[in-house]
Amino acid sequence: MAKRSKLNNLLIIALVLVGVMALVILVGIFLPKPQEVLQGQAETSDYRVSSKVPSRVKELRVQSGDKVKAGDTLAIMDSPEVMAKMQQAEAAEAAAKAIEQKAQNGARRQEIQGAYELWQKAKAGLDVAEKTYTRVARLYDEGVIPAQKRDEAEAQLKAMQATEKAARSQYEMAKEGARLEDKTAAAAQVARAQGAINEVQGYMNETVLVASADGTVTEIFPEVGELVGTGAPIMNIAKDNDVRFVFNIREDFLPELKAGMEKTIYVPALDRELTVRITNMNVMGSYATWKATKALDKYDLKTFEVTARAVNDADVKDILAGMTVIIK
Repeated sequence: MAKRSKLNNLLIIALVLVGVMALVILVGIFLPKPQEVLQGQAETSDYRVSSKVPSRVKELRVQSGDKVKAGDTLAIMDSPEVMAKMQQAEAAEAAAKAIEQKAQNGARRQEIQGAYELWQKAKAGLDVAEKTYTRVARLYDEGVIPAQKRDEAEAQLKAMQATEKAARSQYEMAKEGARLEDKTAAAAQVARAQGAINEVQGYMNETVLVASADGTVTEIFPEVGELVGTGAPIMNIAKDNDVRFVFNIREDFLPELKAGMEKTIYVPALDRELTVRITNMNVMGSYATWKATKALDKYDLKTFEVTARAVNDADVKDILAGMTVIIK
């Protein structure tokens, strides 16, 4: 009797255990599974403001956190070396213009007048030589004077003709001024000097740093009075209306996410939901978070970087870089 009672108790315990196990299985099957939450963060495109020339920070017009518009002055830099180069370039331009002006104007008025007088003198001498040769030639033809006298008069005539031509050439050259090649070379020197001024002016413009796009100043690196080198960053600006949402998602969740798909995300910092469109999905490097499941006769799960952007640009107005976003 005691033995039968013991068997009944064991049977009851076994039935209870089976019932509990069945209940657990049914609960696991029919109860809703907890919703997975995919967490990411907001990121923005940044650009750094820097100077092309070594300079010292003279004035900072903005502070970290300030909103700026494209074209706003951000900082004033001081570079005495650039100012000195501008003075040199301006002096070189003035000298080149003076040389060009001299080439264009030609000889001075007094020089032109002197060349003209010498030509007139040569013309008068030629006129006398022509008359003298005419008389001597006639007397020679009449047999009054020997051939020697005629030859001397002819030589004198030719010499005066050459002198007159030379004097006229000197006058014409003085009147025309410098040669065309000299004028071209002088004009080229002026253009070169102007190019040097434009180059230095470009460097001077770089001493006034302006915003290239609307954004928010996130970080300022040097202090007023500090010396910065060529290309050294002065400040960092996050672009407005260029917010993206980045999620690191394990690949077993990817079947529910496709490029071009629209999803609703939640921003806890603003207690607001907005609609985004998935724009890009890239596998992360081997160093990224991954889940090893080979020990369970499965495959390793890699992590993908999923990027999304707001469907409506106005929705990202108040969202800052680093804010948490959630996909449920």
